[in-house]
Order: sequence, then structure tokens, then C-alpha cells
Amino acid sequence: MSEKTHFHFTGICGTAMGAVAAAMKRRGFVVTGSDTNVYPPMSDFLRGEGIEIAEGYREENIPGNAEVVVIGNAISRGNPEAEAALDRKLLYHSLPEVMKDHFLRGKRNFVVSGTHGKTTTSSMLAWLFRHAGREPGFMIGGLPKNLGCGAHFPDSEINVLEGDEYDTAFFDKRSKFLHYLPECVVVNNIEFDHADIYNSVEEIKLSFKRLLNVVPRNGMAFVNGDEKHCLDVSEKAPCPVTTVGLGEQNSLRISEVTYEVSSSSFLLGEELYSVPMTGEFNVRNAAMAAAAARFGGLTYAEVREGLGAFEGVARRQELKGEKNGIKVIDDFAHHPTAIRLAVQSIRQKYPESRLWVLFEPRSNTTRRAVFQAELAEALALADYAIVAAIPDLHKIPENDRLDPARLSADIAKGGGKGFYLADNEAIIAQVKKNAKFGDVVAVLSNGGFGGIHQQLLDQL
Repeated sequence: MSEKTHFHFTGICGTAMGAVAAAMKRRGFVVTGSDTNVYPPMSDFLRGEGIEIAEGYREENIPGNAEVVVIGNAISRGNPEAEAALDRKLLYHSLPEVMKDHFLRGKRNFVVSGTHGKTTTSSMLAWLFRHAGREPGFMIGGLPKNLGCGAHFPDSEINVLEGDEYDTAFFDKRSKFLHYLPECVVVNNIEFDHADIYNSVEEIKLSFKRLLNVVPRNGMAFVNGDEKHCLDVSEKAPCPVTTVGLGEQNSLRISEVTYEVSSSSFLLGEELYSVPMTGEFNVRNAAMAAAAARFGGLTYAEVREGLGAFEGVARRQELKGEKNGIKVIDDFAHHPTAIRLAVQSIRQKYPESRLWVLFEPRSNTTRRAVFQAELAEALALADYAIVAAIPDLHKIPENDRLDPARLSADIAKGGGKGFYLADNEAIIAQVKKNAKFGDVVAVLSNGGFGGIHQQLLDQL
């Protein structure tokens, strides 16, 4: 056991923070924590583990005998507990540092990275290991339906980690995934994102190069061989690289792709797989998960059976309900490429339906003007696209903001029907007035969109 025995988690109710705190408690450490968002299910889970949680952030929340303060990614300078940790000269760590020291060192760590598809691919991979009886640890930025939670750290030889290129903490601006001691890395794709911390795609590519730079020579990087940025990043990597994709140039090729109404099948090399999901991007996700699982020692039969039993991830094209023949779908897509792929997949699943897309520009990138044109092009692929008001607009400099009124006009220029409506009441009224039997309404946001999914189902 570490010589440090008392850990205080500032921001303990985050999915990963809570899972790590509970795992530390089970290993015999004294664990306390605090958060402003103390509510079920995480609050109940932590209290069930015997962890004391303080509501709100105050200097006195850090016990006098605390030896390490674990500071969450959302915590910034000015937070009373961060300031107290600095004033008291306490040892403080980011969550990835704690994970590395107590859960990842000496293990087989599978890190799934990329701008899109991380959550689905890492969920698939963790499920493949679990379905085959390997009981992996995992940390995933979503809720995989097969796994029941987003993060779990048993004492396992295998860990599956969704690898985020976002920065680690206010005191550590390296990408989080650089801490994860990867044996195997998946790079799904690379595009510009996170405009609040990166200035260009070249800066993002540098982080991915650094990730491949720490994969050992007996490890493996599975890289999207159909995408130039991925090939650039892996070109001089010191670790073994396997390119995966649809093009003939890939060393592990996806071919013979067949789409059914609610499933897709494909060959990966010479092996035939089927996954109960639609869309090319889900085929790519499944191929990456299968490749990594095979590298991890699973048999073809184990991977094939596991993929066939995969139930998906909450908020990834999740059908929330149907009212008067109108389906309401929840999806996390918010980057222009993710929106385009989501539209493509929904079209494949419901080819006869008119498609409504309700889009909330909520992420740090989509609230900015950086994707003004690209968002219009993606949203114009729907039959009707409604753009909601931008949350917390005051946090974005005025000359840097997305213009939602212009966005709706550009959607119309692109061949779609675009509307800018400032509140949920107006959005629901528009859908209620014009939607008809057989339509699909897709709600796209990386936040809660004010609970509009249930409001729609109540009023349609």
C-alpha cells in the first residue's frame, strides 16, 4: 500500500472520479470527497461504499489529516479547495495520475482515442473482454448498456480506457490519455475539436503523436488507414502500427459490408462479424474493437459472439419513445462530422421517414464560430433542422460566437429547412405543428437540452 493513506477527491461525483474513489476505498485507503453536484445515483453509490461526501466546495472540506487531494478536471483556480491545497502545500494529483499509480501500472491497458466513436468503441471492447470472462477494468465517458456503469476498477489484468485528448487538470495541460500507460491504442479518427484549448488540428495531431510515442514495442496501435491525419500521426511511430479501414491500402481491411434495418455485418480480414447497429461509422467502431480484442488474446468466436450481444450505449441513437407514430431519438452528436454520421445512420435505419434534427450548440467548440459553415452543411442533410439557443453565451467572446440565426439561414441555402428557435417551448410547438406519422425526431446535444425528449413525448 502507498505510504499515503488518506485521499480527498475534489469533484468526487464525476463518473470516473467516483469509480476511482470507491475502488481506492475498497483497497483500504481513507477516502473523503466533495462536489456541487451531489445527487443520485452517484451520491447513493458513494455513500453505499462508506465514503463521506461534503456538498459544495469549502476549504474546511479537506480534512486536516488528508495527505493527497485529487483535483478533478472541472476544477479551476479560485475553487476554495484547490486554493486550500495550494496554501497548505498538500500533495495534489489529477485523476489520471492517481489511476496510473494505483490501477494501470503493470497492467494491459487498451486506450481508445479519436475525435469520434471513442465511447462506442471502448464500450464494445470492454464488453468483449467481459463477455469472454476476462472481467476488465474500464473507464468510459458514457453509459454502456451491457456494463451498467461508465467506470469500474476491479483488480484486473486488463483495463479499457476511453482516451480523451482534452487537458488533464488546471495544473497539467497535457492530454489525459498520455497518463494511461497504453499497451494498445486505437485511433479512430482525428479532426479539429476542443477549440477552447487547441488552436489547430496540427496541435491535436501532436498530442496523438505523443500518445503513440509511449506505446511499447510489444504493443500495438490500430489506426484508421483511410484518414490522412491518422496516417500522418502514425507515420514515424516507434511502436507497431496496423492500419484498419475500407481502403485497399489498409493492412487489416474492412470489406463485404452489408447493412440491414437494425444490424450491420462485415469482413475484417478473413473474419466475418455482425453488430446490432447501423451505419458505416459503427462498422468502423466494431472493426477497431474486434481488432483490439483479438490483439488482447480473445478468439474469433469470443469476439464474434460478444459483438452480436452488444446492446449499445445510452445517448447514442437511443430511442426514447414513440408517440402517434413519431419516434424521438437521443444522440450525443455535436461535432459537424458526428452530426453528419448520425444523420446517415438514422437514414439507413428509417429510410422511409422524414428526419427532424433538433440541435443544441452546447460544447466549447460548437458555441464558437469555428464550425459555422460545417454545421450548416451537416444539418442541411436532415429534412428539418431546428437550432436552439446557445447556453452560457456570455462565456464566449462576442466576436467568437456561433451565429444561430445565420446558421438556420445557411441550412436553408444548403437545401434543408432551418429554424432558429430560442426555447424548448417554441421548438416543441414547431415540431407538434408540422411533424406527422412516421417522422423521426433526433435530439442532438452533449448536454440535457432542458429535458426536451420527454417534453416532446408528452406533447406530441
